[in-house]
Amino acid sequence: MSSESFIFKEKKTPHGLVMIITDTEIIGKKFETDKLQLDLSKEFYTGIEKTKEEIKKKLKKSYVVHLTGKRAVNLGIEIGIVDAGRILIVDSCPHAEVWLG
Repeated sequence: MSSESFIFKEKKTPHGLVMIITDTEIIGKKFETDKLQLDLSKEFYTGIEKTKEEIKKKLKKSYVVHLTGKRAVNLGIEIGIVDAGRILIVDSCPHAEVWLG
């Protein structure tokens, strides 16, 4: 797996398209802090491998974006959809949810 690729999933909802972007190397892991948990073994996070460029093209169609992992969150910052001051850290794993709708 390339450091430039991510695990990507799209989910259609009545409000629009939800996109889930996760660092490839953390799929299947769990992160917990106090009452917060990211369980990356759940079906919600399973998807297909996509490159940074493929994901950038698809983001234009999304309503909500979930970004999990250092590289995924940095991608969100790089393209201007994630505010670096609003990132949630769960047991050293950065996570951001963005409403673009």
